[in-house]
Amino acid sequence: MRTYSRVILFGFLTWLIPFAVSVLIYSLHTTERPLFESIMPVVITACVVYFSLIYFRQAALGSLREGLELGLAWLLINLFLDLLLFMQGPMKMSFADYVKDIGLTYLIIPLITAGFGYLLDRHGR
Repeated sequence: MRTYSRVILFGFLTWLIPFAVSVLIYSLHTTERPLFESIMPVVITACVVYFSLIYFRQAALGSLREGLELGLAWLLINLFLDLLLFMQGPMKMSFADYVKDIGLTYLIIPLITAGFGYLLDRHGR
């Protein structure tokens, strides 16, 4: 993996931007829950694609392994920050409920970054 500070910063931003969007559209969570649940994975995907493009643009090479490591790092950052809010913080959600409601969505992250790494390794820039 390249510079750890970029990995951590981009991982944090892949959490912060969707979190900010969820706060802005939280009223949909109660009035139009299916719409809320559809918007959030799209926002997460857009953030992960955007920050993957930036990350791999400056990487000398890409590989499936690097993409997978990057995605797992971002996944762990997102889970850690979420669990602070949803288990310990104001939301008070059980771990099982968190995984069913939110946590599985984050599996998008390593799938996207691994795909970027694979494509760069396989097809070059």
